[in-house]
Amino acid sequence: MSDPDLDVVVIGGGPGGYVAAIRAAQLGLAVACVESRGRLGGTCLNVGCIPSKALLQSSEHLLHARQGLAAHGVKVEKVSLDLAAMMARKEKVVADNVRGVEFLFRKNKVRYVVGSGRLAAAGEVRVKAADGVESVLKARHIVIATGSESAPLAGVEVDEKRIVSSTGALSLARVPKRLVVIGAGYIGLELGSVWRRLGAEVTVVEFLERVLPAMDGEVSKHAQRILARQGLAFRLASKVTAARPGKDGVALEIEPAKGGKAETLAADVVLVAVGRRPFTRGLGFDGVGVKTDNAGRVAVDERFRSSVAGIHAIGDVIRGPMLAHKAEDEGVAVAELIAGKAGHVNYDAIPGVVYTAPEIAAVGRTEEELKAAGTAYKAGKFPFSANARARVIGDGEGFVKILADAASDRVLGVHIVGPDAGTLIAEAALAMEYGASAEDLARTCHAHPTLSEAVKEAALAVAGRAIHI
Repeated sequence: MSDPDLDVVVIGGGPGGYVAAIRAAQLGLAVACVESRGRLGGTCLNVGCIPSKALLQSSEHLLHARQGLAAHGVKVEKVSLDLAAMMARKEKVVADNVRGVEFLFRKNKVRYVVGSGRLAAAGEVRVKAADGVESVLKARHIVIATGSESAPLAGVEVDEKRIVSSTGALSLARVPKRLVVIGAGYIGLELGSVWRRLGAEVTVVEFLERVLPAMDGEVSKHAQRILARQGLAFRLASKVTAARPGKDGVALEIEPAKGGKAETLAADVVLVAVGRRPFTRGLGFDGVGVKTDNAGRVAVDERFRSSVAGIHAIGDVIRGPMLAHKAEDEGVAVAELIAGKAGHVNYDAIPGVVYTAPEIAAVGRTEEELKAAGTAYKAGKFPFSANARARVIGDGEGFVKILADAASDRVLGVHIVGPDAGTLIAEAALAMEYGASAEDLARTCHAHPTLSEAVKEAALAVAGRAIHI
């Protein structure tokens, strides 16, 4: 197949790729999207964001039935886990989302090509189908949106049985008695929470001295305390040097990160969650001259253009946080730029969410970053324990913290630990996108009783005038 009339070929059908394809088609461009998995949605929909959130939701329901309903006068006896049914629901949620993307492709007339794509030349993508048959797509523009993969850890070989990546951790056939999670980032804490609620003894090993090391320090410490009360054990400032699978499980050798006496941890299953790396294997970069940086990411300019004219890149294969919504925004922006319109992503207003219970969310700068930059700031904080809605739902853990410029009062960062933090952070992101001040947030009328009132009160607290504390 050779088609010089295509305007855009997108390699990768994940959140960045499929959004770029759809937006380009909406703008009247002729678009094809190449995806090797045979299922649209990429890692996020298939083995990442969506299935993990499905299991988080289901496991929360189980825990609530066992421990939370009695306080509401709802008595439930003999609550038990049907893991197979829980996994089946997860798979249905995934399948429904994948079918939704396929529908959007048909609706917007995006050509969906199943196969592995690689760059053959500027303006030319060679696609190899599962049966080995190759075809060629020619287009004026190519967008690389191949996402990322789990990063390996030296001395620990993933077999997706006893030693698993996040993919394997989403499909365990039984609840392990002892689960060791290597890495205290988003993925490790979320999946560790799932299996803890389902009955596993969970130990989290982290090389650095705190969990969620990229987040605000106060948030990190508070989150660790909450998770420890939920039964997660932490071995911080520790590194795993070897993993030995055996008949009865896995023996992990760990030692202090700064050196010291080694010891052995026994586990039935080990989850390796030490981060992700750009997926660029087999894309033919060397043959066409696409340059990458020291981290293996495609080097792009502010318009997502690579070193080769007509070849663009977005999402996890370029700089910035490896987040699905960041990739989606870049997908929209690159499509609009290709179509000759304005396209832009504000990297200072991209929120991040950890879907533990309670949720943890942030946008903008941390206190540590502001101090390091010498930026004078004011902080306002409000606890959910003083929020009426949080009391009603029986979920008063955590707080909202707002950081604002000391001189202009412009919001520089917002950090939330608490119920529905992932939804509440959207208001903060919108405020930062439009350059709002803490006073702007404080003077905005919020419905009562709602969790969002905690955001208003934290904004009031920046000026020392919170009402309900």
